[in-house]
Amino acid sequence: MIDFPERYRVPFDGSFKLKQAKTTEDQKKTEEELADQLKKAVKKIDKLQQALYADDHYALLLVFQAMDAAGKDSTIRAILKGVNPAGCQVFSFKQPSAEELDHDFMWRTTRCLPERGRIGVFNRSYYEEVLVVRVHPEYLAGQNIPKHGKLEEIWEERYESIRDHEKHLARNGTVVLKFWLNVSKQEQKNRFVSRLDEQDKNWKFSAGDVQERQHWDEYMQAYEAALNETSTKYAPWYAIPADDKPYMRVAIAEIIADTLEAMHLQYPDISVEEQAKFSEARHLLEAEDKT
Repeated sequence: MIDFPERYRVPFDGSFKLKQAKTTEDQKKTEEELADQLKKAVKKIDKLQQALYADDHYALLLVFQAMDAAGKDSTIRAILKGVNPAGCQVFSFKQPSAEELDHDFMWRTTRCLPERGRIGVFNRSYYEEVLVVRVHPEYLAGQNIPKHGKLEEIWEERYESIRDHEKHLARNGTVVLKFWLNVSKQEQKNRFVSRLDEQDKNWKFSAGDVQERQHWDEYMQAYEAALNETSTKYAPWYAIPADDKPYMRVAIAEIIADTLEAMHLQYPDISVEEQAKFSEARHLLEAEDKT
């Protein structure tokens, strides 16, 4: 049986090499077998989420980052399908608004953090500021940040801010899991063509996606740097092969389930006084049948 967390966790020592990260995995399970495994994992997540809510000491934050067409939306949908929607919060972060640009780069995501007892999902996140903005440093002009002597200082400061932010969350009960969906350049091309060929997928396509594809190498360098700088024991990154969507979803679901299970969530104890009230309530309910 595959130990998914161990296999895909990005090392904490800065030794991650993107060229060694797989975009597909050699495995012999059929789509039907993977679908069954996913169903069981989601059922487990649903049960554990109920315990998370009852325990009320922790929250779980899932961060998804990837190149376009890697499957973030469909993966989030597949993993949370069957989980109580009242226990989940999903936020997608696109181009920042004028109001968001007038605050620090983590302000807009901080407002959307899950409260204790819930699973929060970020479809893209504050990491855009060391990914997209690093590939397009011209975007910094609209952020009105204090001047820096060297551009590299900005990224180093943002990595530090992210690490501090995630450590603060961990100290206060928010467990952070971060998933990079590692899709190959060829598979991205295939999915873009599929969006053009299939009418019901046309709405997913944007000409801007192809333009960003021209910066593929710069994005890969930015991802490698970000994962090395910010994969920590308290907020690990997982580099998940994304060319095979069914396998990718199983890997992510299993990691989430394992993490929730390791939290040793407990339903609250019932005090002697509350038990006495329960007995009284039972007596009153049973008495209704005698009247």
